[in-house]
Parts: sequence; structure tokens; C-alpha cells
Amino acid sequence: MPQGPPAGHGYPPPPPQGAPWQQPPPPPRPPGHGPYGNWQPPRRKSGIGVAGVVGGVFGAVAGLFLLIVIGAALFGGSGSRSESTTPVAIPTASPYEPREGRTREPSREPTEQPTQEPTEQPTEQPTRRPTETPTRDDEPDTTVEPPRQVTLNRSLKNNTMYRAGALPRMACRAGNASIFSHSQLKSLILRTSKCMDRAWGQILSKQGIPFRPPNYAIASGRGRGACGDYPQPGSMVPYYCPRNSTIYASTSAMAKGNGNARGYGQIISWHGGIISMMAHEYGHHVQNITGLMDSWWAQTLDSSSNSGKLALSRRLELQATCFGGMWMRSVAASYPINTARRGELFWFYGQVGDYPGYPRDHGSRANNQRWFRQGWEKSQAYQCNTWVMPSSATS
Repeated sequence: MPQGPPAGHGYPPPPPQGAPWQQPPPPPRPPGHGPYGNWQPPRRKSGIGVAGVVGGVFGAVAGLFLLIVIGAALFGGSGSRSESTTPVAIPTASPYEPREGRTREPSREPTEQPTQEPTEQPTEQPTRRPTETPTRDDEPDTTVEPPRQVTLNRSLKNNTMYRAGALPRMACRAGNASIFSHSQLKSLILRTSKCMDRAWGQILSKQGIPFRPPNYAIASGRGRGACGDYPQPGSMVPYYCPRNSTIYASTSAMAKGNGNARGYGQIISWHGGIISMMAHEYGHHVQNITGLMDSWWAQTLDSSSNSGKLALSRRLELQATCFGGMWMRSVAASYPINTARRGELFWFYGQVGDYPGYPRDHGSRANNQRWFRQGWEKSQAYQCNTWVMPSSATS
């Protein structure tokens, strides 16, 4: 089992193994997440004089007292890794309880015939986004405020971002873009990504979390990114690469599938399905800049079992799905997403997730649907805290 998530999930491979430290280093991070810090192995002094023997008696007494104090502090403060402290808030919904589902499959007829586009190897660099934040179409200036200087909690269960509350209601119109047209779908993805910047940038910056938007690399066929090929062989999913904060996607794979993997467009022809998946990938960017991804990676490397690593992966993925549900709800009025479209989205998320014979790393189809609904219906950041929920909620 490799150290880290399997290929095709938007996360980089583990860093190469170097010579071992004489003392254990801090937990490794994914590539692109910065150095280990200023940690250095303790230096060992050689030899001890006569005065040192005399002083050693007094030093032993003082050392014993110091060990007692340090031990008490360690036992009392061990929650920084195990996170035994009380979270900011516990999600109030029970996403693992059965909910009333959709009984009739929506129409799968595309609005236009798919067009065959040649496979290409994109040569352009990921789209770099401006740092300024546009204002809403129907409200006064909502420029993102500079982050406050605060001490941030970057842990999984008690992360500062859980205090961020709800995403603002955004004016973000999708129009009638066809998912089977590369140019139309790419334009829609980049246009709605600006709405995601405005929404997430506002609530994260207010908590003192430095915000930066992700980059995008959207190909009509295949491409190669900093974290590998996109799409991966036999896969159609986009992925987020924390190494360069870029979301990679193939429009043809998402719309029409790749190999034996059916495309999102073969499940739901309305563009809201693919855009909600891009909102999921944006959720991984939120996890990256808030420290959730760093903390997940450290715990993944600490886990000694394959089942433990997969359980952590499912919690990460379902949280991103919940974040995606939050964003889709924030633009429902203007996108627009009416009651029928909302039902299609809920049904769609009941079709995606882990399938028999594949690694159980994204969560069951039932839990994918329930966590998307959790984000949509509760619309609060802390309601997406998958790390405090029972394993049955993240299976």
C-alpha cells in the first residue's frame, strides 16, 4: 500500500524516502506544502567533568521535578494530535440516517448531440487568476477584507474554518452551456469558479484565514499535470493538485466518459452535475488553504493499516462533497436551481461514490448523497465536519 492516496484522487505521491533521522522528524507533508520547519535533532555533548558529577546530584532532583511538570503538560495537552478537545460545534444533522430519496430517474437526453473533439495535449500553463475579488452583481462592494492576525487552528476536528458560517448568497448565472461542447463547458467552469472565489474568500478571510484562489487547467481531451495525467486511465474525474493549487479536468471525459468509466453527462446531462463536481474539487482547495489537508496527510502517514488510510480518505472526500453542496445552495436562486433541478442533484449524488471491486476511498453512494444534502440543507461550515461523525456516517 503506497504512503498516500491512490492515483487519480488529486493528491500527489509521497515524497521520496531519504536517509532516516537519528531522531524522528515531524510528520511528512505532501509535496508543495513547505519544509518541515526549523526542527533539528538534539546535539549530544561529549564528556562530563568532576563538577558535573557534583552538579548531577542536584540536577537529578531538578530534572525529576521537571519531568513531572513536562509529563503533566504532555498528557494534558496531547489533544493537539488526538484532538480530544470539544469541537467548535457538532453537526446537528444525522447524515447516516436514511432519508427519503428520489424514486424516478430524471431524463438523460442531452440537449444537443455530442460533438467529437480531437484529443489534445494542452501546452498552455494553468489559468492564473487575478487576486482581486469581483463584487456581486446585485449588491454593494464585497471586496475580500485583509485577513486578521489571529492564531489559526489547522486541525481536522477544531479547524478555524468551522467558525466561518454560511456562504453568502451569490448572483452567479450559468446560462444554457452544453456539457458536450468543450468551449462552452470550459467557459462555464472558469466563470463559476470566480463565484466560488467570491463566496469562499469572504467567509474565510473574515476568520483570518489567508485566501488565494486556485488555478485551472481544462483540456478537451487529455493532459498531464503536476500530480499526473488527467484524466487518469479508466477514469473521468477531475482532480485537485495541492502541489500547485490547480484543478485539472478533461471536458470530454467528464461529459462522455473514459474507457469503462461512464461520464457524468451519461448520468445527468444538465451542466449542474459537472459544476457541482467542480465545487467538490474547489472544496479540496478550501481544505488545502485551511490546513485540513495537511492534517489529513499527517494522520494518513501515521495510520498503520490500509483500512485506516481509506477511512481517512473517505472523511476528506465526503467533507469536500459537503462543501460543494454548500456552494450550490448559495447560487441556487441565480444559477438557477429550481426544485426539479435540486431533485436531480440529490439523485445524481446517489449515483456516484465507491463501487464494489474498487477501493473504498470516496464513501458509499448513499453517504455521498447525504453529505451533499447536508451541505445544501444546513449550509454552515461546521455542519461539514466529517471528522467528528461516527464511522457509519462516512462509510
